[in-house]
Amino acid sequence: MWDILAWIIVGGLAGWLASVLVRGRGMGMLMNIVIGIIGAFIGGLIVELFSGTGFTGFNLWSFFVAFIGAVALLLVVRLVTGARGRTV
Repeated sequence: MWDILAWIIVGGLAGWLASVLVRGRGMGMLMNIVIGIIGAFIGGLIVELFSGTGFTGFNLWSFFVAFIGAVALLLVVRLVTGARGRTV
């Protein structure tokens, strides 16, 4: 139960921060959570490729891994869809 809650909290924060960094259009809280959770999985795979420890729960390292994965996911989505970020 707590693991799922940690994934949702860390994923939501990482997804939101990644969408701010990548400057994607506003996707809403639910999509930020989904992107962050998928990003945590992707980030975990990327980090483990370089013989590190991936997503380990509710801590700063896991947030960093989820953030890296969410940024990678958003960049791939942008590349595939050809979407541009919002202009300021």
